[in-house]
Amino acid sequence: MDNPKLISRPVATALALKHRSVGQRVVFTNGCFDVVHAGHIYLLSEAAKLGDILIVGLNDDESIRRLKGQDRPKLPFELRAFTLAGLSAVGYIVPFTEDTPLELILALKPDVIVKGGDYKFDTIVGAREVRSWGGDVFVIPLLEGLSTSGILNS
Repeated sequence: MDNPKLISRPVATALALKHRSVGQRVVFTNGCFDVVHAGHIYLLSEAAKLGDILIVGLNDDESIRRLKGQDRPKLPFELRAFTLAGLSAVGYIVPFTEDTPLELILALKPDVIVKGGDYKFDTIVGAREVRSWGGDVFVIPLLEGLSTSGILNS
């Protein structure tokens, strides 16, 4: 599957720098996005409104297994990335293999970091770092009753 929105970390780093150099705000969020649902779409749409380009860090399959167990992800990386690429809110998708996106955040140096309402500032990986270089951190409220785990366990 061809996916022009799926880019490497070095390419994403260069593009983030290019966007910032012309005064654009780079927004970052991350997640597994295993079985994309309306809550994900809402989060991504709201995140995109906070800047000029939205970069999504996407956990690879191995990192999801470490975080969520051997029965996850339900969908392989390529399908999850392809689904996200179909959303107009998403500018770029960058895979990461680590358990957290901190290394990716440090490379991209986004102006804004966004997470869903199940997070608090002190639990958002990279929040302190983004604030340290003058960036903003936002928590988008969850749509009630929508979670991947809830959907898979129903």
